[in-house]
Amino acid sequence: MKRIATTFAALCLTATAATAEVAPTDVAFEDGAVALSLTGSAGNADEGRKIMTSKSSGNCVSCHSADAYADVPFHGEVGPILDGAGSRWTQAELRGLVVNPKMMFEGTVMPAFYKVDGYTRPGDAYTGKAAPADLPPLLTAAQVEDVVAYLMTLTDE
Repeated sequence: MKRIATTFAALCLTATAATAEVAPTDVAFEDGAVALSLTGSAGNADEGRKIMTSKSSGNCVSCHSADAYADVPFHGEVGPILDGAGSRWTQAELRGLVVNPKMMFEGTVMPAFYKVDGYTRPGDAYTGKAAPADLPPLLTAAQVEDVVAYLMTLTDE
């Protein structure tokens, strides 16, 4: 019985390690691209669309437009049009662009959505004081994967 419990515990630890998400500080870039999923699994494209078009979440619509979400008002024109994004860039490149676009395009004004350090600290609302030391990334690892899954559906076909 003890052997079965030990084997079960080892299997649980292995499964947990295999599905552990990559921390923002541990993301591996290669030429701006991030090859591996941050969660170990594919994202949900429907959730990705919600994140991209929500002003309180990804807010991608503030800078980017696409025919696929033309029903969402107030598209910005700062960033490139996302029609055909899934054909222009690989999944790894899109993941890198969402995680930290400055790794691929140094002068971009697009924010890093999965980063927690290396930037000027924002203020804490209107208090005139610095924000708490541990700020979370703008999107979770799962949300990044959802956005990437949605962007992959925006093809030229």
